[in-house]
Amino acid sequence: MKILVTGANGYIGRHVVKALLDKGAEVIACDIVCNDVDVRAERRTLNLFDLPEGNIWEQLGSPDVCLHMAWRNGFVHNAPTQMGDVSAHYKFMTAMIDGGLKQLAVMGTMHEVGYWEGAIDENTPCNPISMYGIAKDALRRAMIQYTAQKGCILQWLRCYYILGDDKKNNSIFCKLLNAAEEGKKTFPFTTGKNKYDFIKVDHLADLISTTVMQNEINGIINCSTGTPISLAQQVESFIEEHNLDIKLKYGAFPDRPYDSPCVYGDATKIQLIMNNQK
Repeated sequence: MKILVTGANGYIGRHVVKALLDKGAEVIACDIVCNDVDVRAERRTLNLFDLPEGNIWEQLGSPDVCLHMAWRNGFVHNAPTQMGDVSAHYKFMTAMIDGGLKQLAVMGTMHEVGYWEGAIDENTPCNPISMYGIAKDALRRAMIQYTAQKGCILQWLRCYYILGDDKKNNSIFCKLLNAAEEGKKTFPFTTGKNKYDFIKVDHLADLISTTVMQNEINGIINCSTGTPISLAQQVESFIEEHNLDIKLKYGAFPDRPYDSPCVYGDATKIQLIMNNQK
């Protein structure tokens, strides 16, 4: 199976490329630069916002699957690029389908949903409250319609809170590592009571790679654990695991009013996919 991965040099993309290769897939890794991509992959440098003329699907190796993970400013949720880039992503994916692509997988996000308490599944209503969530929600709606018209399989991979390889992201875990390296002994924190669906990036890569290498279960798929854990518990565990000489200063920041007290992904579909591959 030949799989094109866009955003292959990104935080999650590098791990997914490795997981696909380890599972025996032929991988075409595509990004503006591919310096950190597994050397076993075929590397293609391409600016998706400036596509060449002609059949882009054929030019990118006529893959069986396109896993579209490319996205600018994924950690900057209200960056002006969020809405500004939607049409470019749509143009790229529709061009791939028009060229001959039969299976498209796209990186989604829990932020499409907005404020929600409890489990999120594929039928949960979406009312996004950040530009990132609004952009992803709009793109998902457009691609559901376009793939249905063209007879292309769509897998929308909805991700949650990711940790691991923490120097490569912009999360609280990266900030904790930086603070500890700077010699700080305390770290300003909220109450930490909110519960989220945390997943390590290698585990996420396993879920994503397994999902795109099958086409029996499709649509919106939560790539999540299905188990909510309090932010305090997760961060305290992180500090212990990394032997950081730093303590959380609880209550230094207020809990944000738009953060749910408990939100997580319903893992029914992803568990079925993983069980089917055993």
